[in-house]
Amino acid sequence: MTAGQGSLARVSAWFARHDPGYAALRRATRTAIVMPLLFAFCSIVLRDPQVATFAAFGSFAMLMLVDFAGPMRERLQAQLGLAVTGAVFVCLGTLASRPVWLAVAGMAVVAFAVLFAGTVSSVLASASTSLLLAFILPVTLPGTVDSIPPRLLGWGLAAVVGFVAIAVLWPAPAREPLRAPAAAAARALATRLRADVAYLHGDGDPASATARTQATAVADAAIAGLQSVFLASPYRPTGLSTPARTVVRLVDELTWLNLQISQSVLSPPIGSSRPSPVREAALQTKLAAAEALDAGAELLRQTGGDPGPLEAALQRLAQARAAVYAAAMSVPTLPGSADGSDRLVSALDPGFRAQELSRAVDQAARNIALTARAERRTWWQRVLGRQPGDVPGPLSAAEERASGYFTWHSVWLRNSIRGAAALGIAVLLADVTGVQHSFWVVLGTLSVLRSNALSTGQTALRGVLGTSLGVIVGALLLFAIGTNTVALWILLPFAILLAGIAPAAISFAAGQAAFTITLVLLFNIIVPTGWTVGLLRIEDIAIGCGVSLLVGVLFWPRGASAALRQALAEAYADGLRYLTAAVSYGLTRCESAASEVPRPTAQSLRAAASSRRLDDTFRTYLSERGTKRHPLAQVTALVTGVAGVRLAGDSLIDVWRGQHPAHGDLDGARESLQRQADRLTRWYDDLGRDLLTRADPPAPLDADPGLDQRLTDAVSRDGEDASIGAATVVRLVWTADYLDVVRRLQALIVFPRDPA
Repeated sequence: MTAGQGSLARVSAWFARHDPGYAALRRATRTAIVMPLLFAFCSIVLRDPQVATFAAFGSFAMLMLVDFAGPMRERLQAQLGLAVTGAVFVCLGTLASRPVWLAVAGMAVVAFAVLFAGTVSSVLASASTSLLLAFILPVTLPGTVDSIPPRLLGWGLAAVVGFVAIAVLWPAPAREPLRAPAAAAARALATRLRADVAYLHGDGDPASATARTQATAVADAAIAGLQSVFLASPYRPTGLSTPARTVVRLVDELTWLNLQISQSVLSPPIGSSRPSPVREAALQTKLAAAEALDAGAELLRQTGGDPGPLEAALQRLAQARAAVYAAAMSVPTLPGSADGSDRLVSALDPGFRAQELSRAVDQAARNIALTARAERRTWWQRVLGRQPGDVPGPLSAAEERASGYFTWHSVWLRNSIRGAAALGIAVLLADVTGVQHSFWVVLGTLSVLRSNALSTGQTALRGVLGTSLGVIVGALLLFAIGTNTVALWILLPFAILLAGIAPAAISFAAGQAAFTITLVLLFNIIVPTGWTVGLLRIEDIAIGCGVSLLVGVLFWPRGASAALRQALAEAYADGLRYLTAAVSYGLTRCESAASEVPRPTAQSLRAAASSRRLDDTFRTYLSERGTKRHPLAQVTALVTGVAGVRLAGDSLIDVWRGQHPAHGDLDGARESLQRQADRLTRWYDDLGRDLLTRADPPAPLDADPGLDQRLTDAVSRDGEDASIGAATVVRLVWTADYLDVVRRLQALIVFPRDPA
């Protein structure tokens, strides 16, 4: 290997470590090619400074600040939506640039709308910075109606050239880091299920036992690998698009599924050559679940694949689950003694484990199908945030999703308010102080504003230091080359390239330094003023950083750490309300007036909204700088537990579906189940209180044999009443089992101190 090849290999290895997938290098390279060419065309050929300015910053907004995920067709559709929306903002920003009160109000309103719109449309969320830049630039450069055509021309040129650049200049592959590990985990779990069934059918022979042990180890390793990819950095390893979000949820769901498989392991039958009907139906359900997981893994390996085979596998899984129900209904109730009641519960246990497992598989597999359907949506459906499935309409979908975040404890709402206040104040100060290039003040505010005061202060310091370093380097360059315009044009692409790579591969301060050098070169090409333009940028950036720091101190200075505790407490509280409502719904289904009792839809929607808020709060928590008080695995376990509570509630609704009213005496069973539900509610309420006060969480509850005995006694007595029927008795026992699942969950989520 030659010295040159060795140097190239080292540079490539460095980029592979600091810029995985070369995402930052790809964006920077495109911008370094397009932005100088457009700027030269508009400055030299068109000779219009406004067109040149908006073409240059438009290229930066649409090529450097955003990187849409997914296949090329979807990326180009999203890019077109960004260009059109940005053009509207250029017009609105120009019209609102004077008087100053209108500029301040317009900036605040647009900032809040753009930032909060991420709750409705994931495409808008990922492009929020670019959209804000499209409004910041015209609103801080006073203009009239006559200014709109040249500004639109510059933005339009950047959009057209950028559209072509994304398609032909080093196009990014359609790849998401979590999809391959999630597919591998789903396939490993399917193999584990089949190995477990083979072991049981083989009566536990050594060969099948070894195969099951190996399959278990492979599945555990696959789940650990999936979690390690997710937790490899403080930032979520996926974008904000709907498919990316659904894939992220698979991390929790597949982890939860692996736990359910571990708890559903059966022992070979003793003293019988043929399993019971319930046991055999449970084994067939495991095979159907494995088939669904395999189909899901195959679908994950594609982008926008056909979810039909997976949905057909889910239908077969539903049929297998129905067979478990039917087999469980045929189990004799064996009333009259505690031993008989225990034998009843033991006989139903394989069926319950199969139901619990199948529900977890169904949840994960439907999420995979949702991912595929999300990828097959049209561009218009994506922009409006319309989700796949039976959605009544785009406006209704937007209202439902946004309303879930419109609560005072929502970190997304807080960030939107914080951003709107900061940018509005920045526009006001830029006008009052009369600084040159006032848009730098607003850009400085936007670049350093974070979710807590400490992070904002640290970023502000890095921003000022980076800008100062950029001024020094820029001054040295100008001192060396003097007024040689050709040299400035030659250096400009390299400065842009460095400005794109430095934030991701080096640091935020390095990115600010490189961006300052770019601006020094850019403005000296327009009007040669020397290095003093850099001093103006230091002044403007300092004002912008001060605004961000002030707003960070005044508006929720503790950031996502405190919000995460609040979101966890709310999510568990809403989840337990849904769970207890599902228990009450199931018990009232046994009464003669059951047809008049509605499903707990409102509680389910509240629990789902709380889960979404928790998901976004957790993402913000991960993105905050600084050392975490606890390992991310512990915090992730608490977040994952919320999904377990909700899944138990969904499963209870599924258990009681189709129940006909019974006319027997169910008071004993109802009282026992209600006591279990109340006991769980009190524990999770205590957990939420301790999360908010940072106290040590409560110790996990032990199984209460007295409660279990009271239930079995009640089932035994109720089973003697022919008017109740086997279906009711089985559902009562399985309801108790699901409550016990939520109890066992406590041991997985409790740690010595608060998670943040």
